[in-house]
Amino acid sequence: MRIASHRETAWASITFAGARHRLELLFDGVEAVAAGENFIAALPDHEFDIRGQLVADAAVIEADHRLLPKPRLAVAVELLLLEDG
Repeated sequence: MRIASHRETAWASITFAGARHRLELLFDGVEAVAAGENFIAALPDHEFDIRGQLVADAAVIEADHRLLPKPRLAVAVELLLLEDG
């Protein structure tokens, strides 16, 4: 797996401040694609442990499978991280 891109956008409400992160992940090859599929399945229920941050939302926004010329999975995810404390 490799991170193809990352964007961060400041986010705030009346009670919370943080940032929305969008990551584009690439999984190349049969084993990597299988790992990417597991990642997609596990992300919604994953318990994050990030010091000083609370993950308020984690979602797969887009997934694109390709078989030729070799197996590849591109996944876009968005995470909303709030400052904790």
